[in-house]
Amino acid sequence: MAQLSFFSAEASRPRLADLAGLLCGRGQVTSFGRTAARVSTVVDEDWRARALARECARYGADAQVTVMETDEGRTPLIRTAFRVDLLPLARLWAGGQAKSLPPGFALGGSMLRIWALASGRPGERDYLLHLDPDAPDTHAPLAAALGALGLPVTTVRPRGGGPAIRISGRRRLETLAELVGAPPAGAEPAWPGGLPVRKAG
Repeated sequence: MAQLSFFSAEASRPRLADLAGLLCGRGQVTSFGRTAARVSTVVDEDWRARALARECARYGADAQVTVMETDEGRTPLIRTAFRVDLLPLARLWAGGQAKSLPPGFALGGSMLRIWALASGRPGERDYLLHLDPDAPDTHAPLAAALGALGLPVTTVRPRGGGPAIRISGRRRLETLAELVGAPPAGAEPAWPGGLPVRKAG
């Protein structure tokens, strides 16, 4: 476990580039011509949007919480302002318009922390990190990137509650908890090592 501390969120300084953690899930990066870009994502719960806004500020980008109208109703949405310093993220992740992982992509604890905050959900003996259903080509590379951090994973298909990545096993969950660091206020129930989140109904 000690050799993983270099990759943990608490051992590294938050960087704007770590907002790529949003793109590991359903997040999108949008360019405004060649002058600026912004990152946005929809989330399932209001508390996630509020917590992500606070985390984005820590990572160097103010973000706005709003609501998007969908066929299923009103969905929380968080998005940064258009910023010139987010253009590198747009070029890396959406240079070909469709979202894809940059060549040589490597996950770090800070990116993983943002991903968990946006869509992580604990079960009784596992933890799910939800993937982007509209970017299936990102699924296998993200699983491989987690494996490179010492987290062998399995992929959950839509019929099983996915698309998502499942991390299971006590040691792997302990490794995940070390990588993402302590939960932000209000995120404890959805954090690795927290109590399982039960869906209403």
